[in-house]
Amino acid sequence: MSTVNIRCRENGPFVVEGEFTLKDHEGNIFPLDSDKPAIALCRCGASSNKPFCDGSHRNSNFQADERVAD
Repeated sequence: MSTVNIRCRENGPFVVEGEFTLKDHEGNIFPLDSDKPAIALCRCGASSNKPFCDGSHRNSNFQADERVAD
């Protein structure tokens, strides 16, 4: 089994790397491009391609700078 890594981009999406499936609330699987090494998931709510990021966070004043606690 491969490792999945999820990075929080400052004021941007979650970037997911590794092999995984992405399902909606009914269990339907979103098609993912297997040629891409990573996908970006929207967390600002402004993307027109949810659940994927389309860069809308840049113009939506979205702010998120989660950091690991000391």
